[in-house]
Amino acid sequence: MISRREWLRITAGGLALGTAGASRLRAFTPAKEATVYKSATCGCCKKWVEHLQKAGYTVTAHDVPDVEVYKKKYGVPSSLGSCHTAVVTSGYVIEGHVPADLIDRVIAQRPKDLIGLAVPGMPQGSPGMETGVVDKYEIVAFDKAGKTRVFARRG
Repeated sequence: MISRREWLRITAGGLALGTAGASRLRAFTPAKEATVYKSATCGCCKKWVEHLQKAGYTVTAHDVPDVEVYKKKYGVPSSLGSCHTAVVTSGYVIEGHVPADLIDRVIAQRPKDLIGLAVPGMPQGSPGMETGVVDKYEIVAFDKAGKTRVFARRG
């Protein structure tokens, strides 16, 4: 039979290991990071970056002379183009004024068939485009082949 002292030693050791294990698991949670390619003169792009930061993202913004280069590099279909392109945690491509909560959902779900999300154009009321007017708009998912589907609707 196990003594009380031995039982306490084993239990305390197990708790210590469990706590250390939980700390390690938190360390493996991916950071919320985004790299954004935008025009230096676009105010709505700056506001979208602020939207991401308020949602907990660490954002590295690059003012570039030609955003189209990055759209092509990351496989954004031309029909989905907007004013800025970003790459976020887990490598997903984000085109335009996509709400941060939907970016979080894609990162959490990790759909293997998608490479990104887009909000084509610049709809009023989307993050970074808050003017008091709210348009209905679609958030479109796209894959490597350029195939698209509606991921969500807002407005």
